[in-house]
Amino acid sequence: MCGRYVITNAVSKTKGIVKAAINVKDNENYNAHPYQDLPVIKKYTNGYTLENLKWGIIPSWSKKKEFRPLINARLETIDEKVSFKKLIKLTRCVVIADGFYEWKHYENNKIPYYFLREDKKLMFIAGIFEKDQFCLITEEASKNVSEIHQRQPVLLNEKNVNRYLNIELNGSDLLKECKKPNLNFYQISKDVNKPTNNSLSLIQKIK
Repeated sequence: MCGRYVITNAVSKTKGIVKAAINVKDNENYNAHPYQDLPVIKKYTNGYTLENLKWGIIPSWSKKKEFRPLINARLETIDEKVSFKKLIKLTRCVVIADGFYEWKHYENNKIPYYFLREDKKLMFIAGIFEKDQFCLITEEASKNVSEIHQRQPVLLNEKNVNRYLNIELNGSDLLKECKKPNLNFYQISKDVNKPTNNSLSLIQKIK
């Protein structure tokens, strides 16, 4: 599960990729969390846009007011789940991030870690959306990430963003086959545990 990430200056970092940023401004969010409006890349016939969608999907078929929004979709079962199988075919998006957080369970403790690309480039996370809501797609963690957590977001290299957003291609097959970027990680302060904490200090390495 991925429930927190970092995204700073989204407009500036995607200006060479998207045609327009719609109601998105550069800001610094060091504790992006579910139910926030966050920037994603969407594809239209005339190009890509950067738009804010709310993190967490309440499926259109749900009639329960207390339905808990879905923030992650498992790649392994995305073509089977009624909440996701139509979305992975028709409404894909790419979530952008500087890095993401995961917690390692150690005895009675949860220790936070920050993950970023080995080359420190922008992350492109495979996502799906319904109306104004989105969720991230996750997969089994790579060997080094599994030291901390058993799941991780499905990451794309920039060259595969266009392929993933092309709904004429099978989305889940592409995500399973494409080469993923390598990640580094390090331990950070437990200040990140509180969603209202939001500053550069959250991603500072504990020495």
